[in-house]
Amino acid sequence: MNSSRPDDADPTGGITVTRRANSAEHGPGIVEEFDAALVDLSATLSGQLVGPRSRGRGPHVGDCGSGSVLDGQGRILTAAHVVAGASSIKVTFQDGTTRTARVLGSDQSTDIALLKVDPSGLTLHPLALGSSKALSVGDALAVIGDPFQYSRSLSTGVVSGLDRTIGATNGFSIAHAIQTDASLNPGNSGGPVLDERGRLVGIADQIATGGTQSSSGVGFAVPIDLVKSELSQLERGAQVSHAYLGIETGNSSDGKGALVGSVQGGGPAAGAGMRSGDVVTAFDGTPVHGSNDLVAAITSHHPGDRVKLTVRRGSSSVEVTATLAAQPRQAASG
Repeated sequence: MNSSRPDDADPTGGITVTRRANSAEHGPGIVEEFDAALVDLSATLSGQLVGPRSRGRGPHVGDCGSGSVLDGQGRILTAAHVVAGASSIKVTFQDGTTRTARVLGSDQSTDIALLKVDPSGLTLHPLALGSSKALSVGDALAVIGDPFQYSRSLSTGVVSGLDRTIGATNGFSIAHAIQTDASLNPGNSGGPVLDERGRLVGIADQIATGGTQSSSGVGFAVPIDLVKSELSQLERGAQVSHAYLGIETGNSSDGKGALVGSVQGGGPAAGAGMRSGDVVTAFDGTPVHGSNDLVAAITSHHPGDRVKLTVRRGSSSVEVTATLAAQPRQAASG
């Protein structure tokens, strides 16, 4: 994942977001200043509205999601699962004006979608993009969205954790997710997660529910640095390519590596001779302490990259070299 600088303007492959004055702290002012950048989304699929989802529970069929205005040309950022398979997408702005949106591009592997509306007659207020890599645990966050149809609700909290790994809708994993205790509920999906200066640092995506459909204080956002790296491809409608090793992993019992649970036949790991039961302890010389580390390491590479993995196999340590492939559209089941 590439880090970014808080420049006055953030070039994102044709999308330029100009920074505006930011509020120093959360409160009513942040709603007044950034509410205009929030949009309400209703995506219709076979007569049903597609909305937010809970972690590990698949798409939630319910009300609507949220999105953020990125520029004056009518581009809007949201979560891919909010608009996946939609036959029509309605966008509602702060003043009640509605537009029909089209999808410029989407990526299920990171759950990001870029939409576009006709900007004619609209006064658009883009959000400035921050840097998720600059966040620290304990930093203040604010989330604006439409939980349970309570339009344009503000919730606040902190960064509860960083570099979390969450599941994508296509069965793969999203690395570097932001964990927050700010309240996220159905209707928040795709909406903005803001830092203390009001900059967009994440896209509200999932909640751990404990078996319910409401917030448990454990929510997750797709980091904006990951979004930035994909915007130019999404704008062109290009398929976003991700590196793929072809293994399922978990944490080793001793906490000293990523345990390989299965190896996909014909994949890069299989070609390198990796086996179920191997424990990956290093990736290109960098220690791997668990599955999250390995997912993040793979995510930072590209298809075609050759990588060296240090593997503990029984009482021996071996080094294997694999050439990463392009991630399939869907993870293998079973």
